[in-house]
Amino acid sequence: MKTRVLVVAIIVSFVVFLDGAVTNVALPAIKRELGGGLAVQQWVVDGYLITLGSLILLAGSLSDHYGRLRIMRIGLFGFAITSLACALAPTGEFLVGARIVQGAAGALLVPSSLALIIATFPAAEQGKAIGRWTAWTTAAFLAGPALGGLLVDAVSWRLIFGINLLPIAVALWLMRKIDQASEDRVRQQIDFVGAALGVVGLAGPVYALIEQGRYGWTSPLILVPLIVGVASLTTFIWWESRAPNPMMPLSLFAQRNFAWGNLATFFIYAAFAFVGFAMTVFVQEAAGYTALLAGLVQVPSTVIMVVGSSFFGGLSSRYGPRLFMTVGPLVCAAGMLLTLSVTSDAVYWTQLLPGILVLGVGMAITVAPLTAAILGAVDPKRAGIGSAVNNAIARIAGLIAVACTGVIVGSTLDVTGYHRAAIACAAFLIVGGVIAFIGIRNPRKTDAPAAQPAAPATPPAAPAPSAPKTEPAA
Repeated sequence: MKTRVLVVAIIVSFVVFLDGAVTNVALPAIKRELGGGLAVQQWVVDGYLITLGSLILLAGSLSDHYGRLRIMRIGLFGFAITSLACALAPTGEFLVGARIVQGAAGALLVPSSLALIIATFPAAEQGKAIGRWTAWTTAAFLAGPALGGLLVDAVSWRLIFGINLLPIAVALWLMRKIDQASEDRVRQQIDFVGAALGVVGLAGPVYALIEQGRYGWTSPLILVPLIVGVASLTTFIWWESRAPNPMMPLSLFAQRNFAWGNLATFFIYAAFAFVGFAMTVFVQEAAGYTALLAGLVQVPSTVIMVVGSSFFGGLSSRYGPRLFMTVGPLVCAAGMLLTLSVTSDAVYWTQLLPGILVLGVGMAITVAPLTAAILGAVDPKRAGIGSAVNNAIARIAGLIAVACTGVIVGSTLDVTGYHRAAIACAAFLIVGGVIAFIGIRNPRKTDAPAAQPAAPATPPAAPAPSAPKTEPAA
């Protein structure tokens, strides 16, 4: 049963994360067929991330309330339908709309899958299980471009969405034999007001960041969404501190590792998302790589990630996560800086591969310990919402990073633009490593049992986020 649960959790999360990454390599082909320029390319990515990131908190509450398997099934059916809609999109606007709804379906899947692992595996086995989950789900971000490039060059960009139907069918079949009766549930009202404020609060600023190049910062079309979004985010925090059953219980942040781990997550995952977007578009549009070759660029990192995450997850269980969460991002930053030697030819073996290899090692060191540190601060009964908070922060970080593309690189991803992107990614990663060094504390061995139930089941009013893996990568 444990193996089946782990396989289902990996498949479900892999599909969600893969869809977020596989799209990058198809953006030039989508632009050629449907038009729209850089703005449409950003919206195809960020439309998905807006609802994924903002609704994942609500999904965590739904998971705890109604049961992880039930919410997971609803999410899988929704993801299948919206994937088909994306594959058949006749216009850029239709594709963006379908991606927005697809993100909402994806939000139901990630917290449920990780919470299922926490509920199924005993504390002594969770580190290794999370390491495997982390390796495969984070690998989705790296394997996505390779798979997408193959499909784009061999058939069409539309197949990158249609291919989702196969793993979804496999996951639904495997779930038939998983016992739902043993699930722990937390019955409480669902915070729909908080969910609405979160969506508006993210959508407004993201719209402003993406469209400011076209309309200018002083245009009402930019200022109004920006002001409304910021006001909504402020109101969201206020509401969550007073709501009887908040979808993001601020009490979670009272746990040191949960709070500091999620802060580190924001910067680390902003860098991960931004480098995937920037490098994949750059090598195609500036260096002339085919979609397949562009996708293969990061395969070495994928291999290192898959092989190394479980190993470093086990080490962090023995020695604590602080060292790994500090050193890993710094190694990643060094890898990004190595790619600054890239020219318009983008010679892979000498200009990109060395940095990519170092980046992969850094990610393997970082991700599993980060996830384990955050999850270790969450009460198992609140694993759904804890996982959701961490996932939300990771997705929102990527969302904001991609939305800032125009601000960081300008109107096009040429060599100069890529250099700016690489420096920005390195800066994000260094900040993430410093935050981990300052804030993360290794749990004492005698406190191992207490590390699990760190956040009270009934939230009072302090804060503590969760990481992309605890919450998750991914």
